[in-house]
Amino acid sequence: MKKVITIGEILVEIMADTIGEGFREPIALTGPFPSGAPAIFIDQVAKLGHPCGMVSRVGADDFGRVNLDRLARDGVDVSAIGIDDDLVTGSAFVRYRASGDRDFVFNIKHSASGRIARTAEAEALIAGAGHLHVMGSSLVSEGVVDLIRHAIASIKGRGGSVSFDPNIRKEILGLTGLRAALDDVLAATDLFLPSGPELFLFSDAADEAGAIADLLGRGIAAIVVKRGAAGASYHDKTGSVAVPGFVVDETDPTGAGDSFGAAFLVGWLAGEPPAQALRIANACGARAVTRRGPMEGTSTRADLETFFATARSRA
Repeated sequence: MKKVITIGEILVEIMADTIGEGFREPIALTGPFPSGAPAIFIDQVAKLGHPCGMVSRVGADDFGRVNLDRLARDGVDVSAIGIDDDLVTGSAFVRYRASGDRDFVFNIKHSASGRIARTAEAEALIAGAGHLHVMGSSLVSEGVVDLIRHAIASIKGRGGSVSFDPNIRKEILGLTGLRAALDDVLAATDLFLPSGPELFLFSDAADEAGAIADLLGRGIAAIVVKRGAAGASYHDKTGSVAVPGFVVDETDPTGAGDSFGAAFLVGWLAGEPPAQALRIANACGARAVTRRGPMEGTSTRADLETFFATARSRA
């Protein structure tokens, strides 16, 4: 099996216990929960039994240890996650509004994750990898972008593959260098994993079908469009397949897309039929939203067997 790696931010998430707007008064909070989109993704890869590792950086603090302990316990190679003696582990304070939208207070760019660099440990992990997964949320640091470009060249140069989840909002596309970084990653992508509207960050086509055709025409091997509770669809040059999601009671949607992407990638790398890989990925995403905390709902294969025994499809 190709070893899957990712490069990017690790943080803790601390959640407001009450629905409301912002953090302008004292409120009850729950956490810290291990978090960070690439960390959630790689944890799910590991829990499905696929070899994997991560390049990142955390502070020499309890928040860093919470993440390192979780990732290592679940089977992630953490040898290239450095510990910074000067900067703290990243954090995200989250509060849900009545509408379902969220207010965030982030400390990522100026945390230990902002110092991710090309270390000897990172080089060793990249040298042993056969697949790189890139999250758009990680492309806001110049050092991370440079390292991702290096990893793409190294892994693709020896016949490996790249997957890409944009995981980004239009509002931050104005950051210096971000557009170029997104385009560079897309140009090297084999498996593209956008949420529906994210297709139009990369194509000027008038509709989804046109955007998919446009992107496949640029050399992307496969596109999986994530549709949240509605499920997902798979597209390549031979055709398309759609698989509905599952009926669950949602507690916390954070991390569901990351878990979905990880599960689909594991199936794709194993050569599973797209419909089967989508069904398993939908199940991982569905289970993720039933747990409070972004990494608390990642699934083992035993968890999925239990889930499928009683699961109800939305179809």
